Amino acid sequence: MSIIYSKLTSIINKISDGLHNSFLFTQIFSILGFIENQWVNSYFKKLYPNEEFLNFLNKSNILKNHLFHPLIVLLLFSFFLILSMNPPSKSLVITLLIGFITFFIGSTILPKYFLNNNIKLIEFDKKDIYSIGFCLILISIVFFIICIASIGGIPLLKPSIRYLLKPIFTMPVFLIIPGTCLVAGTYLKDFQMKNITRSQVRFRFLFLLAMNCALLLLLGYRTPLLAALLIIIIIGFYGNIVSLWEVIIGGLIGVGAIIGIGYFRSLGEMTITSSINPFYTLQSRADFTLHVLNLLDFVGGNFGLTHGKLLASSIPGSDLGPRMLVGKIIAWRTEVTVTPTLIGQMVVDFGKIGVAIEMCILGFILGIGFKIMQKSKNYFYIAIYSLILTYSILGIETGILDIQVLSYFAITIFIYLINIKKSKNN
Repeated sequence: MSIIYSKLTSIINKISDGLHNSFLFTQIFSILGFIENQWVNSYFKKLYPNEEFLNFLNKSNILKNHLFHPLIVLLLFSFFLILSMNPPSKSLVITLLIGFITFFIGSTILPKYFLNNNIKLIEFDKKDIYSIGFCLILISIVFFIICIASIGGIPLLKPSIRYLLKPIFTMPVFLIIPGTCLVAGTYLKDFQMKNITRSQVRFRFLFLLAMNCALLLLLGYRTPLLAALLIIIIIGFYGNIVSLWEVIIGGLIGVGAIIGIGYFRSLGEMTITSSINPFYTLQSRADFTLHVLNLLDFVGGNFGLTHGKLLASSIPGSDLGPRMLVGKIIAWRTEVTVTPTLIGQMVVDFGKIGVAIEMCILGFILGIGFKIMQKSKNYFYIAIYSLILTYSILGIETGILDIQVLSYFAITIFIYLINIKKSKNN
């Protein structure tokens, strides 16, 4: 495995170095360097509130040290359920309790038995990680241009053409999110080594976020944009780059973006009128998703209906994607995609038993990641924890069903297991 990794990173490093040394990228990075210097030395930057702003927030140990603990998934899931205008069925309440309890066990109790002494972590070369992230971002930019050219317009300005986008072109665009995660992680490493100042790394984080906004917002996507925002916030928070009050403000901006984009997109598609409360789009979405979950819980029962077929439908080449399969299960309509929530796939595939096992596993992955991150303060492990926590939070509504997201979890699990085995042997 190490030989494959070495050869792969060698090729990627050569591509990255070649692009960085090209005339085009030399000029781009020269311009960005100039803008960064202007930012760092700007007089107006001094008007921005410092770290002591709203300092009373730092007195809370939970906010300061455990804000992005895995249990935030349960907290936000509960909030999402409360948003719904209709209550869950009694059977679904039991399913949710099973999922919440087993997630708590997996994220909070089980990690206590691992990585307690002599932790030996795999060390990844910063240059390799940067090159991989840089190449992923470039791929996403190329496919963004292809997407715009293929539909002949910008979906944000003309929402109706968004449905002309083809997954084969849009999926590579979403690679900007793990790419941003890895590149931001390497900037954090430079900051930790004092190669760049806090102002410089904050500027670079803002630039990465702006680039994500430019690509994802123009395509009319909300969830991936929120993913980029969450990743930047989590890495910045645990890397002492972003203050607690900025995290809270950033979270509010993220929620506002979801509501705002959804509201104006609904107006453009004429699914609502301007007289309707903007919060209605969020409430109706939660209500519909909970209704779907009620139906999935009914058909899933205790032992499931599809026995893994829903998860397997994430594999490219399947007749129906996972969310289309959900649409077929609950309404016999394969032309629509339906979000099943975090536990929807679990209960349809394997019932309440599946919810118990899969939620425990998910909790354990996040719990181990959080423990490694807190103990090591390593830039790479902060980055990958931010990636899997982000998609776990977003999966509260959408589920963890996209093949690229599943691959992020698979790679992360593999790395964590090697670290557990390596630490145990030492």
